[in-house]
Amino acid sequence: MSTLPAAIVRARSTHTASVIFIHGLGDSGHGWVPVAQILSQSLPHVKFIMPHALEQAVTVNGGFRMPSWYDIKSLEKIAGDEDEAGMNASMMKINELIRSEVDAGIPANRIVLGGFSQGAALTLFTGLQSERRFAGLAVLSGYLPIRDKILTRATDASKKVPVFQAHGTADEVVMFQYGEMTNEVLKKNGYNVDFRTYRHMGHSTCNDEIKDLGQFLSKQLPEQS
Repeated sequence: MSTLPAAIVRARSTHTASVIFIHGLGDSGHGWVPVAQILSQSLPHVKFIMPHALEQAVTVNGGFRMPSWYDIKSLEKIAGDEDEAGMNASMMKINELIRSEVDAGIPANRIVLGGFSQGAALTLFTGLQSERRFAGLAVLSGYLPIRDKILTRATDASKKVPVFQAHGTADEVVMFQYGEMTNEVLKKNGYNVDFRTYRHMGHSTCNDEIKDLGQFLSKQLPEQS
């Protein structure tokens, strides 16, 4: 059983699929509960799990302690000195959460792993290295971390997993160019990526993005009779 605390929006009918959604820096799983509740309206069979990161010192914010999945040292040079040890520790916790769902009877091919910003980066870090064939990965306003290393560790199973990637063209935190770069690298390495962009959207979400995400989830996690 996972020891990672999480906010949960339970399935409103028979539970046959799960979405694990990882929040961004300084947030908590509670911040994505309203979106999960919206998505749940058309996905009554899906359980939404939004885990909470523990607090730690974050270099880019002057060492201030806040909820974070790993340390971030710079936003201007994301591919610079990255906290691989912190990513690995958080990946282990997310994998525990995935294992709990599988042990409860939800197979990996009925689980979508997703996240926003730092949580989106952790989604790729975890999903690309997993031997499990998930129903999908959802990457919102994120980037591919330690890309030179992670692509050498990517599993064959991960290349069969559809990726929904979304990014605002006016993102002032994870710059749009990082989203484009991530999309190009993933496609070049054989991943099936549906890259959606949203004009004038900053480092946030919007109704169109939530609608597109909902359509992706409906396709990858159809209701079972």
